[in-house]
Amino acid sequence: MVTMVSNWDAFLAEENRKPYFAQLENTIASEREHHLIHPKSDEVFRAFHTTPLRNTKVLLLGQDPYHGDNQAHGLSFSVPRGTPLPPSLRNIMKERSDDIGLDIPLHGDLTSWAQQGVLLLNSTLTVRHKEAGSHRGFGWEVFTDAVISLLNQKSTRVVFVLWGNSAQSKEHLITAPHHAILKAPHPSPLSAHKGFFGSRPFSRINAALAEMGIETIDWENE
Repeated sequence: MVTMVSNWDAFLAEENRKPYFAQLENTIASEREHHLIHPKSDEVFRAFHTTPLRNTKVLLLGQDPYHGDNQAHGLSFSVPRGTPLPPSLRNIMKERSDDIGLDIPLHGDLTSWAQQGVLLLNSTLTVRHKEAGSHRGFGWEVFTDAVISLLNQKSTRVVFVLWGNSAQSKEHLITAPHHAILKAPHPSPLSAHKGFFGSRPFSRINAALAEMGIETIDWENE
């Protein structure tokens, strides 16, 4: 059972005291000595700095960070301005267009979503350059399970958006009945046509928030 804390700083401090986290930090430090790791060390926890715990009303759970040049910057599915949209993000934006009528954007920086209460979190927070999934099993999964368990304790509704099998494996952590869970295949080109397209996540997220009297998300990212 995760102790309910009032902010992410307290949560991070609590996790930092646990043995698994010290081992995780040592492993990542060693990885950075021998490999190029994404994102940069000062961006690993960017999601928590951008979306305060008290404001979090949506969790958009990714798998691991983008592993290409100038892509990962600490927010799941997001890329810095000036970086071309990766295939999964392009599919997300195509679905956004079909769902709520917004044009495909010129950039993929989703910071504005995060600032409105969308926690853009990956299950694994680091990755080796050009090696997808290379940091799975290091301990990040324990950490992100604790994040989800903490969000489950919030007294106000959180909409948990679980795209793909990896994210959906976390569903058992979401037990409070006032929360909402939206599931669909992953937006990757390998699976988007299996039900991600047409799942209308943006309108459904806002409907779930509005149902509880919570301010909805402006999904523009200009």
